[in-house]
Formats: sequence, C-alpha cells, structure tokens
Amino acid sequence: GQYTNCYKDGDWDPTLCPDPVTCAANCHMEGNSEEQYKKTYGIKTLDDGLRLDFVSTTKYGSNFGSRVYMLDTADKYQVFKLKNREFTLTVDMYYMPCGLNGAVYFVEMDADGGKANAEKSGGNNKAGAKYGTGYCDAQCPHDMKFMQGKANVVGWNASHTPPIGKWGACCAEMDIWEANSKATAYTPHPCSFTGVYVCEGVDCGDNAKEERYDGVCDKDGCDFNSYRLGARDFYGRGKDFELNTRKKMTVVTQFITEGNTDDGDLIDIRRFYVQDGKVIPNSNVSLAGVSGNSVTDKVCADMKSAFGDIDDFTRKGGLKAMGEA
Repeated sequence: GQYTNCYKDGDWDPTLCPDPVTCAANCHMEGNSEEQYKKTYGIKTLDDGLRLDFVSTTKYGSNFGSRVYMLDTADKYQVFKLKNREFTLTVDMYYMPCGLNGAVYFVEMDADGGKANAEKSGGNNKAGAKYGTGYCDAQCPHDMKFMQGKANVVGWNASHTPPIGKWGACCAEMDIWEANSKATAYTPHPCSFTGVYVCEGVDCGDNAKEERYDGVCDKDGCDFNSYRLGARDFYGRGKDFELNTRKKMTVVTQFITEGNTDDGDLIDIRRFYVQDGKVIPNSNVSLAGVSGNSVTDKVCADMKSAFGDIDDFTRKGGLKAMGEA
C-alpha cells in the first residue's frame, strides 16, 4: 500500500513529527527480508557466521557499514553474563585493510529493545528487539532516531554528517574485537550508571563542545592495543608476525573476578589466541613504568600516565563499574 516516510533525506516530516511523542505514535518500523539485508546493507550469511561488506550500492545510493544484533528469542536480544566466563570467536582479517574496523562488541542494551522503559517514560515503542531498537554505547550517539520510545527530533541537525539530534543514547560498552589486518585492540568503556541513559547537554560529553570528559561514560576506554603498547611484531600480515592475519585465528577473552565467582567484582580482562593449533598468549606491555599483558585497573592507570592521557576510565569506576554493566 501507499505510505508516507516519517524520515527522508536526513530529516523528519514536520507534520508527522512535530514533537518526540507524537512522532513515535505516528511512525512505524518496516522490517527487511534476508535478500534486502544482502542487497541494501551487504550483510550475508555464511555456514559458520556472517560477512558484512563495508560498501553496498543500489540504484538509490550507497550504504556504508552495518551493524547486527544477536537475538535469543524473536522478541529478546541475547544477554551475555561475562563475569567469571570466557568469550570466544574465530575471525578472518585477510581482506581487512588498514583504515577499516571489523568490530564485535557488547553494549548494555535492554533485552527487549527498550519497550518496557519506553512505556515507563511515556514513550511508544511497539517494535522492540525484533526490529533492532534500543541501541546505545559509550559514545552516547546522537544519530539514533528513537530513544525509549520517543523520536530524537528536538534540535535535529539534518546538515550534520551523520544527521543528529539533541539526545544521545548512552550505556557501557565492551569492545571485544576491533581490528583490521594491521592492528587490533580490546577495550572496556564503563559508565557512571547501569542500564541505558538518554543524555542531553553536558552528560553526553560531546567533543564539539569540548565536554568529552564531563559526560557520563568513558569514551576513551582502556584499550589494549599490542602495537601501541610496544609489541611491533606481535600482530600483522605475514609470517614475520606472531599472529599472522593472513590466516584465521580464534580470539579468547576471559573476564576474571574477585574470588573467581559469578558475583565477584571484575578485576582482570585477559586475552589469548589460537592459530594453527597453537595457543598464543597476549603480548606484554613494553612501556616504561607499565607491566602486564591484560586489562587491570593498575595497567590502565599506568598506561594513561605513560601516554599523558586523562584517566577517565578510573573516574568512571574502572573494571568494577564495567563488571556491573
């Protein structure tokens, strides 16, 4: 049938979307078929995983990048309880050149996609996880169209790249795998709260307003990047590197707690790899005044000091806060 787009060419329809609540009541989300995911967004299923192309071109234009979520049921996202556990994935970085970032990460989204919180806050979200709603991360993105069942129309800037609104969607973020064939990092980003928080003003920590370290989340995080930390021959393309990105590798991340219990405080995030049947420990830090090969509060604080960076990780609660997410 015929319909009118609530959002077109980077801007909202002023009649359908005069305010956040009215807009959410007037607008409905449309799902995609598997074929549409493939043609429009470059998302293809493989026998053992997914392939996400960076650029997909159709007669309507080009799409750059994509993001998918894991479902538990048709209406609920898969929730991972990581403390006192390990998470494993196998990656192939052969076709990932410098400048691209193949990312696998966790964020503290509501399992139902924000439906219950929308109802509590007077919003309207009937779509939920089935339609991919409720995204948030530690960068408090302003380009999310709907937050807690309300449209992000207030102060919408259609000329910005990407278009953004007044509100940001904040929550804790654990970057398990951010990598290409030349470099990789894993990074916890704690926030000063648990759950999802819709920010505005200083709480968003906007770079453009020079408020990055005044917001509610640690946008820098504590990143363990082997090359940056001095191990120049650990990860890269070819047999001269301990981890050869011309071959597949299995990435194992362990979340160690105080007392090795599920409810203990998070105290360490460890990493090792498996390639060609060989277990390869994470690289050691090679910086003056810093020692270790995993993410601990001490290593993070020492790294921030060594690089002269602001230690927002500690200010936002460090690993304990990350573990509470």
